[in-house]
Amino acid sequence: MSELEFPLKNDLSRKIIHIDMDAFFAAIEERDHPELRGKPLVIARHPHDTGGRGVVTTANYEARKYGIHSAMSAQKAFELCPGATFQPGNLPYYREVSAEIRAIFHEYTDLVEPVSVDEAYLDVTHNKVHSTSAIKVARLIQHEIWEKLQLTCSAGVSYNKFLAKLASDYQKPRGMTVITPENAQEFLKKLPIEKFHGIGKKTLPKMHELGIYTGADLLEKNEFDLIRHFGKMGYEFYRKVRGVHNAPVEPTRERKSIGREHTFARPLMNESEIIAQLRELAQQVAFSLKKHEKHGKTIVLKVRYTDYTTYTKRKTLPQDVARADDLFFYARQLLTEVLQEERGIRLLGITLTNLNPVTFENITLPLWQEKEE
Repeated sequence: MSELEFPLKNDLSRKIIHIDMDAFFAAIEERDHPELRGKPLVIARHPHDTGGRGVVTTANYEARKYGIHSAMSAQKAFELCPGATFQPGNLPYYREVSAEIRAIFHEYTDLVEPVSVDEAYLDVTHNKVHSTSAIKVARLIQHEIWEKLQLTCSAGVSYNKFLAKLASDYQKPRGMTVITPENAQEFLKKLPIEKFHGIGKKTLPKMHELGIYTGADLLEKNEFDLIRHFGKMGYEFYRKVRGVHNAPVEPTRERKSIGREHTFARPLMNESEIIAQLRELAQQVAFSLKKHEKHGKTIVLKVRYTDYTTYTKRKTLPQDVARADDLFFYARQLLTEVLQEERGIRLLGITLTNLNPVTFENITLPLWQEKEE
């Protein structure tokens, strides 16, 4: 059977806006320092000051022309554009600006779900300006953010969160895209498969192996095959490509963990490869923690060998951590307990749980001065 026995339920009653600030951290620096405008700007410590470590938090659109993007190593960004200006960034200040933006959102609706410091979902089905047009509300928000803060954002408007997020990313910067129930299917059919939320570096090669390169290709696959290949995500892919995503905007949503894992096509067989991949994962988790304004106390390491034996080790610390160096340090400690490199590692993962919001910056001694447990 290639289709469901019962038709999918698609809630078309909501009016959802997704607001995504344009190159948020870089835009704040350009606003406050006009001399930076029109020049490549990278929010990261200069690799000359860090021995080549660190990752890019964001980059302005001038820097993106050189191929620089978020989560790229700062060293790689420097190689792509040696003339770029590197700014360390000021996260507490950026959070203050983010709070001002959220205050603007709440002038229009109390159903605001922050996704990170620079983006949020708003349910404006019933709103404080008594408008029946979500498009009008989105334009009012864009205008007010510019008038009050001299910052730009892109908006996506649709009947669910999945489509609204796709729409906000479709025309950046300063864009607005509307996806209606009538045009959702055509929009999704033309979309490159890597643009679908939830399809990342690990899933994309598998999609391509199955001949799935666009939404139209995904639409041809039946639900049972997608579940067989992708597990519970296959269930979601089947619905999303049909424009179905009934999750409500959740104003109090809290993430319980933030992590990254990677499955390797060629198993890792020596310690230098393993350590390099572990450091990369730590940087990715640190980047996500910064974006979500979180730190946490429990580090979880996941290791899967080529025979599919999987080990999960965890360590709970007395203090919250979020920096890549800290995550790498403790993950490497955990790795020593399970490392059998002659077996070949198929999957590595680092997750931070026991999360708390970042409300102040901790001052910690360098890890190499701490006494190991």
